[in-house]
Amino acid sequence: MEITVQWVRTSWTKRSRGGEAAVRLGLHERDGRLRVLPDIDPLYGLPPRQRRPPAVRLLPGQWVRRQLNHRFSSAAGVRDWSYRLDTFDVGYGPVDAGAFRSAPTVLVDQRGPVR
Repeated sequence: MEITVQWVRTSWTKRSRGGEAAVRLGLHERDGRLRVLPDIDPLYGLPPRQRRPPAVRLLPGQWVRRQLNHRFSSAAGVRDWSYRLDTFDVGYGPVDAGAFRSAPTVLVDQRGPVR
């Protein structure tokens, strides 16, 4: 079994929002398919999510990208908001060096409005 995983976490603050820098794992194999259902949801933060999408099942040579964004404040609410975007790429089978720069076989977009 050959699996390639890339997890990119980008963080920024309310002050840097809109700036130049702001715009830039469960795996199981069975029956010749890779089941991808990463557990990257935080227990807190915004936007609220009603449900987690089902697992993706990949054939050899396929890959999935899952994106999820968040907004956080300090516990006392005195600091600016901070933001985070998690991009989780999983390739099943041999993956070229630049594969994750192309369009994924499956895109699971869980990004929501974070204002």
